[in-house]
Amino acid sequence: MTAGAVEPLDSITLTGVRATGRHGVFEHERRDGQEFVVDTTVWLDTAPAASADDLESTVHYGVLAEQVVAEIEADPVDLIETLAERIASRVLEHRAAVSVRVTVHKPSAPITVPFDDVAVTITRPRP
Repeated sequence: MTAGAVEPLDSITLTGVRATGRHGVFEHERRDGQEFVVDTTVWLDTAPAASADDLESTVHYGVLAEQVVAEIEADPVDLIETLAERIASRVLEHRAAVSVRVTVHKPSAPITVPFDDVAVTITRPRP
């Protein structure tokens, strides 16, 4: 590596976490709820956890999955952009997390033409 270059970070990816939420701008979305699917990638340095074989030095993906579900099931918001921000903030509470990418899929979005999925992806660094 050249002088001043930064080593790339490691990542933990959690794909396809599903839960029912009541997010959306329409009354029927709030009333009936629908499935949301979330993919999350957390960038971190896994070397300290690996060298010490210490779960406390990394991001526990089981806990992460539970936190994502809790955010999906929490108070409704109008936009999946807002839900993605809320999830990203929660992930960045983990001490080891340096940055995060969150994709929120809304496969049953109220769209009037045939489609497979709609998703919003955000990437946020630790503040």
